[in-house]
Amino acid sequence: MLHVILSSCPAAAADAIARGLVEQRVAACVSVLPGAVSTYRWQGTVQCEPETLLVIKAPEETLEACMAALVALHPYDVPEVVAWPAQRVADSYLAWALAACDVPAPT
Repeated sequence: MLHVILSSCPAAAADAIARGLVEQRVAACVSVLPGAVSTYRWQGTVQCEPETLLVIKAPEETLEACMAALVALHPYDVPEVVAWPAQRVADSYLAWALAACDVPAPT
């Protein structure tokens, strides 16, 4: 099974986070989507900040390690880490994602 994880971050940190997750083989792919604007409450006030959205694809077998690595690489005190299982994934993409993360294919 493949999971999709969303995390917003400052633009300056996006490439390093994406590269770190893929280099550690905890994520097969990280799509970096600039131009997001997040509105949220932080320390009692409403903030509105430009951010970059990371769309992270990780196998079930590396999900916890991926989330831990994301938190470690992320510059925020409380990084956004929202994951959910992909209900349907093309067989060829899933096979590639598993191989990219050194996860054995199911037998």
